[in-house]
Amino acid sequence: MTSAKSVTRSAPSTVQATTIASSLLTVQTPGRGFTDLTSEAAKFINGIHARDGVLMLFIRHTSASLTIQENADPSVLVDLTMALSRLAPEDAGWTHDTEGPDDMPAHVKTMLTGASLQVPVLNGKLALGTWQAIYLIEHRKRPHRREVVLQFIGNDH
Repeated sequence: MTSAKSVTRSAPSTVQATTIASSLLTVQTPGRGFTDLTSEAAKFINGIHARDGVLMLFIRHTSASLTIQENADPSVLVDLTMALSRLAPEDAGWTHDTEGPDDMPAHVKTMLTGASLQVPVLNGKLALGTWQAIYLIEHRKRPHRREVVLQFIGNDH
């Protein structure tokens, strides 16, 4: 149980949503691995003059996904790729193999990691932690063209 003295909360702020802005981000992946989308998300927020609200990201695919992860040490991404490969290996005897042996494991990895994210926007900036970045995870071996819908709901300057 957490002591009430060890938890603090700022005063709530209220925002009337006056803006809904959307954009489609097209990403050419190099193949299996992580692609940092943080700067593109920040450019979108800056370009629409967003102030306070939420940025939603949604990937329009079932063999690639989105996550928020550490951006300081690249070995974290290497280890995460290895962990996902252990959780859904290509040689697990999958019945769905129409698009190759990496397709069904890619679907499982997407189910584990997710197709959407929500990031608060405060004072015109993504409210990510110091070591956090937004990543597209390509689960297939070969390069793919992926689409990510960016949508901000909130208010602008």
